[in-house]
Amino acid sequence: MALPHDQGRLDFADYQPKHFRWSLTNKVATITLDRPERKNPLTFESYAELRDAFRELSFAQAVKCVVITGAGGNFCSGGDVHEIIGPLVKMQQAGDIQGLLDFTHMTGDLVKAMRACPQIIISAIDGICAGAGAIVAMASDLRFGTAASKVAFLFVRVGLAGADMGACNLLPRIIGAGRAAELLYTGRSIDGVEAERWGFFNRLCQPDVLLPEAHAMAASLAEGPTFAHAMTKRCIHQEWSMSIDEAIEAEAQAQAICMQTNDFPRAYQAFVAKQRPVFHGD
Repeated sequence: MALPHDQGRLDFADYQPKHFRWSLTNKVATITLDRPERKNPLTFESYAELRDAFRELSFAQAVKCVVITGAGGNFCSGGDVHEIIGPLVKMQQAGDIQGLLDFTHMTGDLVKAMRACPQIIISAIDGICAGAGAIVAMASDLRFGTAASKVAFLFVRVGLAGADMGACNLLPRIIGAGRAAELLYTGRSIDGVEAERWGFFNRLCQPDVLLPEAHAMAASLAEGPTFAHAMTKRCIHQEWSMSIDEAIEAEAQAQAICMQTNDFPRAYQAFVAKQRPVFHGD
């Protein structure tokens, strides 16, 4: 992907991706999967462009929070059957094991990039959220949905394992091992009410206010101590494999680093002055 910025970094103020829509307003970026006639499936190209965008967001000072949504009343139907599944079957028939592995590495790299970028990611989910679409939602930090939405990890339906793009690691963290196993073994869908009850959705919204509520949360987080938010995100991600003693030590170091930011005394000075703190994320 070409990098328009002079220093080799994406200039997200003028960013014009080819395979999804992008907007940036008041430090909140919105990614819109925009193939509504097909319920917004992913392709080889959109996977790669999303991966590259999230990698570059690590360097984007102007972006403090990201909202992902889909056009036309659906979130994402997963990998495009004709543009991804068909070519993968041809690779299998040709014995192209390296090509298959290159693809699975690329899709996994999207999740890695989402988890590694410092910005909090909020998925706003209506309608179909299936397969790789469910993975994108899973890899987000927060998920807002509607009662009518349908979430399904469909890999078993195409003869594949539920072990895809980190699902066996991340999904049990969100909804518990037993519930994750059920969804990954059966491929069944859950509606928004069940998704919220299971903890997959943080909040249920009416369809007409889904995106505004996600943007409101994103705007609130973007006005917060964003360096500290990034540290919290990193610790949540890294501490899954730590012992409690290791986690406490990691958090001691993380908090000491945050205490060196300018936002820390800003909060104290505002408290003393009985004012609301204005954070700058530095």
